[in-house]
Amino acid sequence: MNKKHLPYIILFAVLLLGAAGLFSTRFDLTKEKRYTLSDSSVKVLKAVKKPLTIEVYLEGDFPANFKQLRNEAKFMLEEFRKINPKIDYKFIDPLKTKMSQDTLVAMGMQPSKLSDMKDGKISEIIIFPYAVLKYDGYGSSHSLISQQTGSDLDQQINRSIESLEYNLVSNIKSITQEHKKSIGILVNQEELRPDEFRGFVNMALENYNVGPVIPTTTGELTLPDIPKLKKFDALVIAKPRKPFTDGEKVILDQYIMNGGKTLWMIDAVNAEMDTLNVSENKKIMAYPIDNNLTDFFFNFGLRINPALVKDVQKFALLRLVTGEVQGNPQFTSLPWPYFPLGIAESKNPVTNNINPVKFEFPTSIDTLGRPGIKTNVLYESSKKTLLKQVPNYVDLKEIASVDSLGQNEKPTTPKIFAVSLEGKFSSGYAARSERNTFPNFKPESENNKMIVIADGDVGRNKVLKGEPLPLGFDLLTNQQFGNEQFLKNALDYLLDDSNLMELRNRNIEARLLDRQRINEEKAQWQWLNLLLPLAIIGFLGALFFWLRKRRFSK
Repeated sequence: MNKKHLPYIILFAVLLLGAAGLFSTRFDLTKEKRYTLSDSSVKVLKAVKKPLTIEVYLEGDFPANFKQLRNEAKFMLEEFRKINPKIDYKFIDPLKTKMSQDTLVAMGMQPSKLSDMKDGKISEIIIFPYAVLKYDGYGSSHSLISQQTGSDLDQQINRSIESLEYNLVSNIKSITQEHKKSIGILVNQEELRPDEFRGFVNMALENYNVGPVIPTTTGELTLPDIPKLKKFDALVIAKPRKPFTDGEKVILDQYIMNGGKTLWMIDAVNAEMDTLNVSENKKIMAYPIDNNLTDFFFNFGLRINPALVKDVQKFALLRLVTGEVQGNPQFTSLPWPYFPLGIAESKNPVTNNINPVKFEFPTSIDTLGRPGIKTNVLYESSKKTLLKQVPNYVDLKEIASVDSLGQNEKPTTPKIFAVSLEGKFSSGYAARSERNTFPNFKPESENNKMIVIADGDVGRNKVLKGEPLPLGFDLLTNQQFGNEQFLKNALDYLLDDSNLMELRNRNIEARLLDRQRINEEKAQWQWLNLLLPLAIIGFLGALFFWLRKRRFSK
């Protein structure tokens, strides 16, 4: 064999083996590395120890943008299977398999209705863009569509593709992990009632173990409660009304120093919409609430101000009776500046790509800064913000003059509603005598996290006829706010030891085709795709024949 032919033989063998599928190598040349799984994802996938099946209900005849989502999901699941052969997947067409809509709804899947135009006719398509995970006798369904108010379908599909890796991998981690992390809910400070906090608890139970933290003696947290607190990886304090004692603050301080994560939802002002609605003159007196936490948060570089924030640019609507026609009340949705909306304006994994979050009578947070602690603003008001000092009246008549200044109000800069803290926390009692009351006192934590929200109602669901409504759902305006997703992301951020949350900041540029040009040039591109391969094969065949004739004609 002539040695000069050896490279050509090797190249031919490589191409032949690749065509046979004996091996394959993919090169991700995209700018955002959209086809490369993160190290965190790979770690989670490799940890799957038993067979896992993922059923994706994205098979069938539906619009092109959903086909794009299907193709992205299929590619990603194929990568999952390559990393861990225990992971398998299949795509299901519920119409072809004749699955009833009631069966799909019972599995936790809600239908999406789309209008599709084909051959000049408009038809309605019902699809179920969900993935069902089955592992070790358990199953769970998860939507593949990222819902966000104000986004068109193409934007939602693009955001869904951006979130695809996080959604799939985080749900795989949730269903396959042997030991779920635990969340404690403090029940001692006159917090939200169980029916008002049911939406939050149900959401948390999807991925974590959840239990109450009830003091064993004297009605306050004491040293005998420390073993109970150590069982929980995170502690949730939702709208406390009773002041914390100095002893309780030491215990909470040491819980944090020993690695406990905390999620605080704090009201610094008493102002309730329920009270305002039932008052005779539609007016209530708002007054400050002393939770005895000023020095506690000051140690971590935060100060919660006892003054109501009115946002006259980003606000929720309040539905009120504004008239009557033949005995029938007439409702109108009007702007209510005391219910500002949290709209993410920075790429933070906790707040990215979710519906606006509804705050009710929030106050504001000042960030003071502390060495070794990184502070991130999660939500803040707009530039058109007013500040109402308390005690002061909140009058429903203010709805008629949103931009007007009331008594003790003045224009301010944007105010912070929620922050996250991350870093090494120092104890506020390291140089105080209270440290002597705590055994094995720890003056500083390892790297830790905390989230503080200046609104106790952000995690409260409404109750209708004794039944809790979904968290973030406004029955009067029939609008779903992003409160549940925000708090779910907050818990995931606090308890994420795999760094999966960073995937929520993934940005994939939508490179959309020009639909008008497609329609105009459709025929010529079809002929080009049909004839060009035949022309190339014909040219190569003629070249091979010419070379062979030239070589052997001598």
